[in-house]
Amino acid sequence: MAPRATPGVVRKIFLIATEESGDRLGASLMKVLRQRLGDAVRFEGVGGQSMAREGLASLFPIEQLSIMGLAAVVKQLPGLLRLVRDTAEAVTAAAPDILVIIDSPDFTHRVARRVRARDPALPIVDYVSPSVWAWRPGRARAMCAYVDHVLALLPFEPEAYRQLRGPPCSYVGHPLTEQLATLRPNADERQRRDEAPPVLLVLPGSRRSEIMHHIAVFGETLGQLAAGGNAFELILPTMPHLLEAVAEGVKGWNVTPRIVTGEQEKRAAFRIARAALAKSGTGTLELALAGVPMVAAYRVGAAEGWVIRNMIQVSSAILANLVIGDNVVPEFIQRDCTAAKLLPALRDVLADTPARRRQLEAFAKLDTIMSTGGQPPSVRAADIVLATMRKGRRPV
Repeated sequence: MAPRATPGVVRKIFLIATEESGDRLGASLMKVLRQRLGDAVRFEGVGGQSMAREGLASLFPIEQLSIMGLAAVVKQLPGLLRLVRDTAEAVTAAAPDILVIIDSPDFTHRVARRVRARDPALPIVDYVSPSVWAWRPGRARAMCAYVDHVLALLPFEPEAYRQLRGPPCSYVGHPLTEQLATLRPNADERQRRDEAPPVLLVLPGSRRSEIMHHIAVFGETLGQLAAGGNAFELILPTMPHLLEAVAEGVKGWNVTPRIVTGEQEKRAAFRIARAALAKSGTGTLELALAGVPMVAAYRVGAAEGWVIRNMIQVSSAILANLVIGDNVVPEFIQRDCTAAKLLPALRDVLADTPARRRQLEAFAKLDTIMSTGGQPPSVRAADIVLATMRKGRRPV
């Protein structure tokens, strides 16, 4: 049974989310917490537009933390550390009943460590696990000092925390599992998936730096695919703020994509796509849930490339593969991210091949793998936040 409000007691919940995806998670969590507590809850913290619509007045615009890449982090480190200090001081001054940090561990975990040092009794919940199962596994155990519960989006993460001796971790579900109706085709859209020419998606990334690293090699691959006699309708989904960068990047391509912007247009393209060439990331899980076979690739700068080569400890960098537990999606990382290697893999997923069928069979298992028993992730997350808040700090 879900925890309910205590009559006459107003709870203060401090939330910190500094990226758009975390802002959406925070807004959904706030909505359920208000349903649970009614007028007996106050929210303070850091968030974006979605959380603002739920009543949060952010301490600062989260756009100040739009940092991508190790070099950029180093350059902006003094400003980042100042915001960390200011945010930690704001948490302490607010004296909330609980602190919920949401993703963005480079920022939120620094805040959480400072807050724990100042107020050891304040419960802290981490919504979205850092990738301790992929690299720097020692972080899991270190988190025991300043995190009381981790809310995991991926079903394998609680076992990873158990093995790594981290804080308690519960799988609450991925927000994509609430959006399956917008990802999966109706009868007409399914028919379009099988018609000629096939719809091919190209997803070079959701940040300018990612687009810069992938746009040329993706264009070269697609040009060679077309030159080899393969007909296809090419769609490139992006966001409005990236339209200019994408349009500039595809000018040198020998094939012209139809560029669509916004989430609705992207999901419509997913529903009719036969295959995709995608940058590694959450998008691979989105494509897998939509039932779109893919080829995944990833290129980063020299410093990040060193991290990938020397510190990543998982068998695949592809999120869809990790959730499925099998490397069904071919991946081409750094030096392997070339047109010569991407091209034959892309031909395989466009045609009716064993490689394509293997992906489709694996994707069909995702509903079971990612099931939350019919309970929305935000509801599961809210119940754990409330239980942690009422229980107070666990013994160290």
